[in-house]
Formats: sequence, structure tokens, C-alpha cells
Amino acid sequence: MGIRMFPALCLLAAGLISGAGIAGLTNGRAAALATSAAAPEAAKGGLPAAGVPAIAAGAPAIAAPEGYAAIARKAMPAVVNISSLQVVQTYEYSPFLADPFFRHFFGDEFYGFVVPREQRAMSLGSGVVVDDQGTILTSNHVVENARQVKVSLADGREFQARMLGADERTDLAVLRVEGATLPKAVLGDSEAMEVGDIVLAIGNPFGLGGTVTMGIVSAIGRGSLGIADYEDFIQTDAAINPGNSGGALVNTRGEVIGINTAIYSRTGGYQGIGFAIPSSMARDVLDSIVRSGRVVRGYAGFVIQALTPDIIRAFDLGDVHGALVTAVDPTGPAADAGLRRGDVIVSLRGRPVTSDGDLRTQLSRLKPGETARLEALRNGRRFQVDLVLTEPPPGPGPQGRRRS
Repeated sequence: MGIRMFPALCLLAAGLISGAGIAGLTNGRAAALATSAAAPEAAKGGLPAAGVPAIAAGAPAIAAPEGYAAIARKAMPAVVNISSLQVVQTYEYSPFLADPFFRHFFGDEFYGFVVPREQRAMSLGSGVVVDDQGTILTSNHVVENARQVKVSLADGREFQARMLGADERTDLAVLRVEGATLPKAVLGDSEAMEVGDIVLAIGNPFGLGGTVTMGIVSAIGRGSLGIADYEDFIQTDAAINPGNSGGALVNTRGEVIGINTAIYSRTGGYQGIGFAIPSSMARDVLDSIVRSGRVVRGYAGFVIQALTPDIIRAFDLGDVHGALVTAVDPTGPAADAGLRRGDVIVSLRGRPVTSDGDLRTQLSRLKPGETARLEALRNGRRFQVDLVLTEPPPGPGPQGRRRS
């Protein structure tokens, strides 16, 4: 998809279509960005994080007098260039239909003269090696529907990679290179990051491998951007561009605290606002895919929506933040725990709920069998319930809506 020439969120995979000319700089989606409210604070306590790989503990920050070259040297070898080949099936009318003689007898829409064609689409992005087994984290839109995936290292080596699994709902994918020793990065603790912390963005913008830029954490907990179902982005002003998707956002310890995925831009290029998936979320997805080949999330059994100003007035909620329950699965965990339609959920495991998207993202981190303690409001009274999450049932949510 070409870059839209208006304020848009652009997924950062540079793409070319062979056989059909240049198709644009992005391979993926662009979604209009609504004005966002101020980000939630950095405190993220209470949610579990699966342990593959483990969080680095006690690694000292590299002092500024040493320069940022030491940080870049530590992290750059583990950031790889990813090129994926996708074959797109298209259909074209036969050249015979250009002849008025054939159109006279068969008409302009005679489908017998529709000829299948294949277009080869090349997507370029980045990835991060995260363990000794050659496991690579990247953005799903870089490798989505790819027939072949090639990984190029900073030392010039190239390998074919296979897909272990992908998660469209967070826009993450996991690859593996077999039988090779690759330099690896350390996944740091994104929940320890604060606004103003210095970060480096490392990737392959426009196919220019080993590019490093510097900035700060501009905001944390960004959501409701329309990029993925579960959004808890780190916002940064470090320069990232098409081709950076799947690359590393690195702290001053040289640890990866985010996977770069999108930018906000009027032109399709860098304009000072970029977004990275936090390592805490990436670690959960990585662990689940490595263990089972797919992401397994718990099911709470309710549908929620945002608290609009009209709803706040109707329920006389004042300055309460949270999410409104609009439907409950009668056979699900929420019904068993006593939640009802019209309840307002204000916290999960002691952490305040700032919006419906925030609650959905928090719940996505929990697995079947885990307990979610919710605090809610009903008729002006606060109460708590404990939900034991289950495996999601097949099919759409209640009344076809997205469920939690």
C-alpha cells in the first residue's frame, strides 16, 4: 500500500512490486490517527510476563561520557535485515478483448477471457535476534503471507528463515534460523522506562542496513491508534522510517525495550513521532509462540466499550475512568463471577483502567487458568469479582462483536 499524503499511521516495511512497477514505500496498512489523550503513567505493576528470554537484571547503564557508540556496538549485531517474498494472485483481461471484433461477439465482460497473473511483492524490514537458537522477533506486517524469508546480518551472512508463528493482534511475528550461530540481543524491561529516557532506534530504513538514530521516550502506554487490536505503545522521537519495522528500540544499557512498528506522518517519512511495541508485550508473544506455535490468551467473556461523555453523564460517574460492560457471555467466566451488562470496570489486579483499549490490552497478557481480579461500579457502589479465565470459544464474540 502506498503512503497516504495526510496524517496517517504508516507501518514501516518498505515494499516493491515486480512486474507492476513501484507500488509504494509501505507494505501493510495505513490508518487515520485520531487525536490521542495524554498517556497513562509508567507504572505497570501486576501483570505477569512470560520468561523467554529473561529480563536482564542489574546491567549498568553506559555512561554518557563514553558516547552512544558503545550502546550501538552492543546492540547492532543482533538487528538483522529481513526481506520477504510474497506472490500475489491477480486477474487481468485477455488482450483479445482489446479487439472490437471479440467484444462484439462476447461482450466487454466475458469472463472466459480473464487470465490469472502472479505479481511478486518484496517487503523489506528489520528483526531482532533474541536467543541462542536463532529466534528472531519482527513485525507481522513485514513477513505476512510471505513464501520466502531471507535474513541478512551485519557481518554479511545471509540465511533462509522459517516462520514459527505470528500474532496479528499485536503485529508481531517470530522467525527462526536453523543451524547457525547468530549474535543475540537482550530483552530489557520496558515497564521500567519513563518519559524522557534516552533511546536508540536500530534498523534498516529504506534497506540501509545498520542505521542508528537517537531520541527519547516521548510517551508510554499509547493506545487507540488503530494499528493493532492490543496497543500499549512506547512513543519516541528517534528517527524511524519505512524499513525500520521489526527493528530494535534500545535503552542506555544496550537492551531492547521495544520493537519499532509504525510512525505518524503526513508525508510517509519521519516527522518526530514513532511507535514501538514494548518488550513486555513482545516477550509474552514470543514465549507463547515458541512454546505452542500460537498465542494463547485467556477469555473473560464480556464485551466492553469506551466511557463517552454521554455515558458518564447518564451513569453520573463524575471523573471515573474505566470501561463499560455492554454484553456478557452467559456461559463465560464473567457471568460466573457475577458481572452484568452496565457494570463499569475501573481496575484490573489493582491497576487502574484508563480506557476500554487499556483493559483489553491488560487482559490480553493473561493466560487461561489465571485469575483476574476486577474492581467495578454498579449503581454507584464499588465491588470486586475474581474471574478465572478460560480458553476462548470458537466463533465471534457476543452478537458478533470483539470480545475480551
